[in-house]
Amino acid sequence: QVQLVESGGGLVQAGGSLRLSCAASGRTFSINAMGWFRQAPGKEREFVAVSTWSDGSTYYADSVKGRFTISRDNAKNTVYLQMNSLKPEDTAVYYCTGKSGSPSDKGSLYDYWGQGTQVTVSS
Repeated sequence: QVQLVESGGGLVQAGGSLRLSCAASGRTFSINAMGWFRQAPGKEREFVAVSTWSDGSTYYADSVKGRFTISRDNAKNTVYLQMNSLKPEDTAVYYCTGKSGSPSDKGSLYDYWGQGTQVTVSS
């Protein structure tokens, strides 16, 4: 099993920045892709970004390209999401997720999920 623990959420004004962290523990060797999804109240869960351990590839949702950056620290089994130029529509619970094999923007294909961290952007 793999455990994912997020941190770094909070309240920020529009235009501000936050950095989320997700630390993986357990059978981390089984994970290749680690990323982030988010879910706003009354909305479907949506893909945000993903990075692969194997070659460092990164993929982003169009809605966050140019504003969010996903990165990782292999030694710490940790993935980060740097969020800049935040907008009120970025308000959501952000979930860290992991899977073996290729990255995907489909949440149903991910094996492991964190408990979520709230990000609130005020206007």
